[in-house]
Amino acid sequence: MAALIYYITLPLLYGISLLPFRVLYLLSDIICLIVYRIIGYRKKVVRTNLQNAFPEKTPEDIQKIQDKFYRYFCDLILETLKTLTIRPKSLLKRISIENEEIFQKYFDENQSVIIVMGHLGNWELAGARFSQSPTHHLYVIYHPLANPYFDKLMYFMRTRLGNRLYNMKETFKGMVKNRHELTATAFIADQTPPPKGAYWTTFLNQDTPVFTGTAKIAKKLKYPIVYISVLRPRRGYYKIVVEPLVENPVVLTEDEISELHTKRLEKDILMYPSTWLWTHKRWKHKKINN
Repeated sequence: MAALIYYITLPLLYGISLLPFRVLYLLSDIICLIVYRIIGYRKKVVRTNLQNAFPEKTPEDIQKIQDKFYRYFCDLILETLKTLTIRPKSLLKRISIENEEIFQKYFDENQSVIIVMGHLGNWELAGARFSQSPTHHLYVIYHPLANPYFDKLMYFMRTRLGNRLYNMKETFKGMVKNRHELTATAFIADQTPPPKGAYWTTFLNQDTPVFTGTAKIAKKLKYPIVYISVLRPRRGYYKIVVEPLVENPVVLTEDEISELHTKRLEKDILMYPSTWLWTHKRWKHKKINN
């Protein structure tokens, strides 16, 4: 059954991927009407997340963010499908990189780095754009999908332009294996870890567990940490902003590093609330007080 669904769906996905951007966004508007206004996909989750994250905002303000979010969310899905066929020339035209010289500096120093970022903007297009940069090889950490056919498709989408992947469970092993290569390994900082063993902080006005794996690996391998924002100045265009976050992870604790990248992401979300993934059940775990 999984194979049947895949082979029926695949021509449609490729067909959408080949659409010009202007047609793609017209389709996105239609999908948004269905997904948001008619079906109400995860509307309760989104509303609750927004209300808890922004208790100071009026219901009208929350509604405006929610409306903008669903339009972005549908764009995000269809833009991600573009990675099936998008050409490097189009990536260079639509996605700029600010402060790219930071990667060049580390590259010239023969230094691999760790990237931290969140589900903000379009991280899939940002990864594809990074493949066109002349410095580090980008490795992206991923969770395999339950459907092996769609998992293979996602793998292809993320690697077709030269990027590489680490299965989340094998990240450290892979990074050690590739330590003689100049790499930039991208960690998504706003995943939801099990509460036990996580670092707990206040994120968007809520008790929030944070993976400590990023900090652990940075300290063990002595890789500096670079933070990336994926901003959306207008529809169809993104700007990747690069900034050094932790130059020397050895001098900080794991908790201090985790706090730094979490608060940096929070700053972006407060500035650009409609382009963060509010459908994500980020706060499904509650803090257990000892």
